[in-house]
Amino acid sequence: MVRDKTAAETKKRTTAKSGAKASKKGVKHPADPRLEVLAAQRIAIEGVNVEIDGGRFPAKAVAGQPERIAADIFCDGHETIEAALLYRHGSEGAFIEVPMEHLGNDRWEAWVTFSEIGSHELTFIVWRNLFATWRKDVAKKYAAGRSVGLELEEARHMIEAAYGREGRANARDKTALRDVVKADREAQKVGIADGERLARLTSTEVAELMDRAGPRTNLTEYRTLPLFVDRRAAAFSAWYELMPRSQSGDVNRHGTFDDVIARLGYVRDLGFDVLYFPPIHPIGRTNRKGKNNSLTAEDGEPGSPYAIGAKEGGHDAIHPELGTFEDFHRLVQAAREHGLEIALDFAIQCSPDHPWIKEHPEWFDWRPDGSIKFAENPPKKYEDIVNVHFYRDAIPGLWYELRDIVLFWIKHGVTIFRVDNPHTKPFPFWEWMIADVQARHPEAIFLAEAFTRPKVMKRLAKVGFGQSYSYFTWRNEKTEIQEYMTELTQSECRHYMRPNFFANTPDINPLYLQTSGRAGFRVRLCLAATLAGNYGIYNGFEICEAEPVPGKEEYLNSEKYELREWDMDQPGNIQHDIRLMNRLRNTHPALQEFTNLAFHEVDNPYVLSYSKKTENLRDFILFHVNLDPHDTQGFHFEVPLWEFGLPDEASIEVRDLLHGNHFTWHGKTQWLDLEPATRPYAIWQLFAPGAPRA
Repeated sequence: MVRDKTAAETKKRTTAKSGAKASKKGVKHPADPRLEVLAAQRIAIEGVNVEIDGGRFPAKAVAGQPERIAADIFCDGHETIEAALLYRHGSEGAFIEVPMEHLGNDRWEAWVTFSEIGSHELTFIVWRNLFATWRKDVAKKYAAGRSVGLELEEARHMIEAAYGREGRANARDKTALRDVVKADREAQKVGIADGERLARLTSTEVAELMDRAGPRTNLTEYRTLPLFVDRRAAAFSAWYELMPRSQSGDVNRHGTFDDVIARLGYVRDLGFDVLYFPPIHPIGRTNRKGKNNSLTAEDGEPGSPYAIGAKEGGHDAIHPELGTFEDFHRLVQAAREHGLEIALDFAIQCSPDHPWIKEHPEWFDWRPDGSIKFAENPPKKYEDIVNVHFYRDAIPGLWYELRDIVLFWIKHGVTIFRVDNPHTKPFPFWEWMIADVQARHPEAIFLAEAFTRPKVMKRLAKVGFGQSYSYFTWRNEKTEIQEYMTELTQSECRHYMRPNFFANTPDINPLYLQTSGRAGFRVRLCLAATLAGNYGIYNGFEICEAEPVPGKEEYLNSEKYELREWDMDQPGNIQHDIRLMNRLRNTHPALQEFTNLAFHEVDNPYVLSYSKKTENLRDFILFHVNLDPHDTQGFHFEVPLWEFGLPDEASIEVRDLLHGNHFTWHGKTQWLDLEPATRPYAIWQLFAPGAPRA
């Protein structure tokens, strides 16, 4: 080919020099499939909002919740184009077609409400609508006083094509289109004016017929993209964490599942819908941790529940002092009757006594002297656990074993798993395991407990985790909260990463709460519950438990290492605030979404102002939160009248959601004081003009 091309170019140059003209008449070029493919893809499709890493990973949606899917779509020239979104459940069967709307500046969107959970596929098709282009152009030509006779003939040809082989008309539309052509021919014969004929051929009825039946010229299809549709609890849930072994009310008696059953009414009364337990498996005895993370346990000390495995069993066993599987089944059923789901910890670590160590030594790292390698993380000391490794002789056996552990607990009624330290395990394992489990149980939800680097956290979300821990725990100042929330709600990660804003955990006693007093707990509760779709607290939060190990973000006398008894009704508790937040979340649709967050201006660096709204403005909630837990903060704030299309001097009706009273704000600028001890936050419902006052 190179030689032929060179010869042809030499001949062309020689001919040009001699002054002769090379005749191209009758020259035929061979068919070029590459050109045919390229020419067929005439319309550009790019900037797809739900395309994650070029389609490598699925975006996420929620069943029953409208999802906006958008793309940039444009073509050369000025012709009218049309676009549609295609989607289907699974990878087989017919696609459902949804027309897309042009928003301007070549941006198109479609809103879809997926009805089934599980894996989906979607793509886009776009085409040139020649009849719509003709309809637009002929109207301009006629209005300019020019003849449109030939244009009317063109219209008839396009309509004939629509009910011919090129079109997509069904029997009914074919008949209607033939009638249009027949009527126009008869009108032409009897001399009806072109203007009247034009009015008939450009009518709305004919346009709708052609939209349905006309040829899709230069039909261009985008590549197929994956999308996973979760059940609602993946995007909207309120978690309460407790350790079953500390529920007896007596530090001298190990708690049982029956003790937890007795606590279900309390948890549900607070308004939570997920009850989460740290590991409930047998705890190892070798190198067992003592009180306050002591390296030596005294007789009778229970050890850390994360040192999983003993002679009684491993990850598919229950700690004997908690009860039996029959007891666990009663707990799961009782929780359901209270409107609660049980979530379990999936912690892939083993005590030195775990049965796997003898049964599968190839799953562990051994030192040259034959001893097993502990899970060291200096200066932290984890001698009570050892880690598995995932490659060499551990694959595929360990991978299948861990998957089967998850399937085992699903059979026992658990479909929500908080995964401990997933960032220390291979991404490929999670991608395979979660996909395999969700192919069988699409209702399964996995929460990634990964406090690590941002890109690692996002990768875990991409490979399948439906929820993610976040940096919320350490975002306390106004600017950093706004910046972080803007990233989570406005950047690409909004389509695959759903944060769960835990205000505290057994592992994290935040510095802010250590020094803030009761007001700080109320502030962090309000932020967690209203900024995020998913949030959680660890028991003790409601009584403002914050005594730390000096100099550390850890709890003194942590129940990770000892039994505790709790009095949640002691003076100063914030149960009322918790009930209020969960009630507002469950009764206001605006609070059940995550990415509808907007921040507003206030003239005080210690006050955060933000709102959430539904698309139709039927529910609009405005928040003011004093981030300073010690001092009263006064401030001017802007009432977002512009959101309702109102001028700055307009009035708007308001309801105080803390006290229930109604009143009216007049004008854009208002003043408010927030005193930490009595009112660290304010929550308002704004009513659009004419909206009901439910």
